[in-house]
Amino acid sequence: ALLAPVLAAQQKGPPTAVIVRGPDVGKRAPDFSLPWATMETIGTEPFVLSRTLGQVVVLAFYPRDFTRTCTAEWQGLAAQREALFGPDVTVVGISIDSLETHQRFAASLSLPYMLLSDPAQQVARKYGAAGDDGVNRRAIYVIGKDGKVTWRDTQFNAIDPREYEAIRQAVAAARR
Repeated sequence: ALLAPVLAAQQKGPPTAVIVRGPDVGKRAPDFSLPWATMETIGTEPFVLSRTLGQVVVLAFYPRDFTRTCTAEWQGLAAQREALFGPDVTVVGISIDSLETHQRFAASLSLPYMLLSDPAQQVARKYGAAGDDGVNRRAIYVIGKDGKVTWRDTQFNAIDPREYEAIRQAVAAARR
């Protein structure tokens, strides 16, 4: 009670809390189908999560292409590709951007990943990554070969090197 006036004086604006809903570890990852682009092409068939059963999948929700932090995030994920994932892991990024923007973004960074377009945030909502401002919050999910979530980070900090080590460990555990 004695700290309440001090805390109230330090707080700017009304109190806020972000409630993140999404599949918990051990639960089946919600299936979805989204259009995709790579640096070379725009896909003709959608990416369907259920078609990846038997593979480890990393879903990386992010706000926007070409923003400073998203660029840093994807540069980190690409630069550490072998250490983090290896060739047997499917990595996809999901944002609200168009396929054309995804293709330009991927080409600008030489990204070896598919970027999925979710402009209405339908998939982001299933995974607790839809922001109130109309763009995705940063969140990473690792999905095991059985289609269940093995790890999630719903407040991924793209500029913290420890976050990438956590992803590496989560992917290694999902391979077992």
